[in-house]
Amino acid sequence: MPSGRDYYAILGVPKDADEDQLKKAYRKAALKWHPDRNPDNKELADKKFKEISEAYEVLSDKQKRTIYDQFGEEGLKGAGAAGFGGFPGFGGFGGAPGGGGRTFVFNMGQGGGGAGGGGGFRPFTPSSADDIFRQFFGGASPFGGAADFMDTDEDGGGMPGGMPGGFFGGARSARPKPRAQTSVQRQLPVSLEDLYTGTTKRLKVTRRNLNGTTSEKVLTIQIKPGWKAGTKIKFANEGDELPDGSTQDIEFIIAEKEHPRFKRDGDKLRSEISIELWEAMCGFSKKIQHLDGRMVEITGGQGSSPVKPGSSIVLSGEGMPVSKMPGKKGDLIVKVNVRFPDHVTPAQKDGIKRLFAS
Repeated sequence: MPSGRDYYAILGVPKDADEDQLKKAYRKAALKWHPDRNPDNKELADKKFKEISEAYEVLSDKQKRTIYDQFGEEGLKGAGAAGFGGFPGFGGFGGAPGGGGRTFVFNMGQGGGGAGGGGGFRPFTPSSADDIFRQFFGGASPFGGAADFMDTDEDGGGMPGGMPGGFFGGARSARPKPRAQTSVQRQLPVSLEDLYTGTTKRLKVTRRNLNGTTSEKVLTIQIKPGWKAGTKIKFANEGDELPDGSTQDIEFIIAEKEHPRFKRDGDKLRSEISIELWEAMCGFSKKIQHLDGRMVEITGGQGSSPVKPGSSIVLSGEGMPVSKMPGKKGDLIVKVNVRFPDHVTPAQKDGIKRLFAS
């Protein structure tokens, strides 16, 4: 008869419990008995927490669970190690790095060839309860564990029993993750056209729930005309569920996309046009397409003063909307570049001299 503690009873699951049942049981019990949540009964909580973690470590691993079911806790931990050579169906024993304590791997064989009276046997030693908790929840405390949104998933893969990243018997050791943030920020790229006219953005986010499931939701953002890069939009309690029962906030930060013809300068807009030398001297009228699709006329040199290369023409009220002052807009500043001809004939030079000679 198997001897030692009843891991199934510790987790409160039946002996045929599947992976999901084990996860749910561990999650509930670990959160209940974590020492940080039981400051007035720390000694008992610490004992319970370690028992729960050990039970989950064994039952969530197929090989450990098989050994435990046949030989109990004492057999799993190597009590009477000389008798291990007679375990039916198990070849040899080999050490495998785990996430804190020592673990071992049993190689399933065809016969009953034992370990030679225990030679080379390395008994199972429970891993750190804190390491198991950290790997399961993704943080170093009941209040740890950052998560991602907008359909991203940074988990490094799973293993039988649901422990992420191959925690037991895996090739990499557990690495502490940063403490969870109560607010997760994401950039939201927006075109200059949308920042000029205003628009509606609908973003799908994926929440990870404590019960191991995920849920999707579409968040709607009303982008107002004139919003600037760096504007923050916060959605309270729309992020992942955290081990302490709270829910993360999601905060989107407006990022302005680069535009090929316009550049924003606060509430002003800047653009450039190019004209010929004769237009600079005699005057010009050109149209450019604005951010809302309108054609805006730019004129210069209409009077007695020519347009100087690099000079600017200001169109009042044609800049960006002022978000805090509906109906008000900044200025559109257009820099004028003058194209000079590549070649000038002698006759043209004589003509220019006659026209401008004082």
